[in-house]
Amino acid sequence: MQGHLLNIFLIIVILLAADFYILKGIQAGLKKRVFTHTRWFLIVYWLSAAFFITALLLGIYSKLGAGTRAGFLFGFALTFLFKLSFLFVIFIDDIRRGIIYLTRKNKQPVTPLPAQAQTKPDAIPRSEFLMKAGLLAGVVPLAAIKLSMAKGLYDYHVKYVDLYLPNLPKAFDGMRVGQISDIHSGSFYNKTAVKGGVEMLLKEKPDLVFFTGDLVNDSAWEMRGYQDIFSNVKAPLGVFSILGNHDYGDYGKWPSPAIKVQNHEGLIKCHKNMGWDLLVDEHRRLKVDGEEIGLLGIGNWGEMSRFPKYGRMDKAVKNTDDLPVKLLLSHDPSHWRAEVLPKYPQIDAVFAGHTHGMQFGVRTKEFQWSPIEYVYSEWAGLYREGNQQIYVNVGYGFAGFAGRVGILPEITIFTLKAASDPSLKA
Repeated sequence: MQGHLLNIFLIIVILLAADFYILKGIQAGLKKRVFTHTRWFLIVYWLSAAFFITALLLGIYSKLGAGTRAGFLFGFALTFLFKLSFLFVIFIDDIRRGIIYLTRKNKQPVTPLPAQAQTKPDAIPRSEFLMKAGLLAGVVPLAAIKLSMAKGLYDYHVKYVDLYLPNLPKAFDGMRVGQISDIHSGSFYNKTAVKGGVEMLLKEKPDLVFFTGDLVNDSAWEMRGYQDIFSNVKAPLGVFSILGNHDYGDYGKWPSPAIKVQNHEGLIKCHKNMGWDLLVDEHRRLKVDGEEIGLLGIGNWGEMSRFPKYGRMDKAVKNTDDLPVKLLLSHDPSHWRAEVLPKYPQIDAVFAGHTHGMQFGVRTKEFQWSPIEYVYSEWAGLYREGNQQIYVNVGYGFAGFAGRVGILPEITIFTLKAASDPSLKA
């Protein structure tokens, strides 16, 4: 508790100091604008600064739902990007002023003329040009983000992952598994682009495919225009799917409980119509050349209070003790650390989605960051702990806001390998 309080104190002090520094830069850059020195401007400025600091603290430390926390973090991230750009320019200007000051100080003193005697040679004003450039520098990346948000929505990328499973039967060694997650069909508005993503997946020729939840935003009818497209997702060994938190209709407003149940039944029927094998707290034995592995799937199970705990691991693992490898489909990655790791060591790998990578951040081969990492320990890519691992797909669709920046929609292709991960060897 004391550690959190110290961190909060340091965050507040550092950000307030940065805001004070920025304020002086704004007033210098707009010194001909009297309003920057008025009381109402200062009140608005400091209230805005307090709001965004609060947004950061709520995003990191609050117990609100993950979506709400992510929204706070996204708002803070955009504001911080503007401030960071402006801070950089102010810092450059201070270096310039420091150099001028030192140069003047080292010059031989000159007896001033009477007219000069009233001036202050050491008072070096800020560059009004640089300050205005700094304001512009802060606005430009925000404008660029706005332009790229829509562009990234359908910019599907294929991620290739080698999944090492030491107990994997020989018949499964080299098998290719495709994963898509978080379709959120109710958000789509470009069928041609969505179809193109499906074609990208099929071009990879996976032996089987996993879909890890959130087919819709709320209602089964959202799939009416897209069921035919996703019916094309097929694989020789089958397509296996699960439900996500959005697939229960919990976020919609229904005329009656019976209508909500009817909607849920319609969604389950949609999986069946597309030829997908929906796993709800159950497992399948996948058999190839006389050898078997287990495919398990559960209903949504989220550690955070906003997300339902419908999944029943006890049902899913029943009668699977003899299977050498068990692969679990579980929508919310918080389930892995909260329940799978401490209670189910027999689960070799979990396939999840849910986070979307917050649809904002940076993701390269060597580095990834998003504000969502302050909410979820595992939010994108492959993670290992002991002999268990989880892969989090950042989603095929989008929800919350119609944009993706840096975290692009993902199709994952796994190659199963009957060996230990060489990167873990000394």
